[in-house]
Amino acid sequence: MAEKLTQFDPAEGLTSDAAIAAFMAEAFASEDAGYIAHALGVVARAKGMTQIATQTGLSREQLYRSFSENGNPTLKTTIAVMKALGIELTARPHRPDAA
Repeated sequence: MAEKLTQFDPAEGLTSDAAIAAFMAEAFASEDAGYIAHALGVVARAKGMTQIATQTGLSREQLYRSFSENGNPTLKTTIAVMKALGIELTARPHRPDAA
């Protein structure tokens, strides 16, 4: 008998602030803008897209579209969503790996 496989949804595992922080830290470490945007969308789905839409004043449809795999959110939208998610954007000096 063939096994039935289901789609893995990383949002289901993001049940704590620590898990969300680790997930986003990995996304930021990738330095891939598309992946970071997608990761923010995953976190927004984990928290509840309706709640994030209410907090940001953006529509759920706009959020889904902006943070989809092919989305391209504006910086304003990204900052609004990060604020609603409790994720802080900070700056620090870049320290290349010493070899």
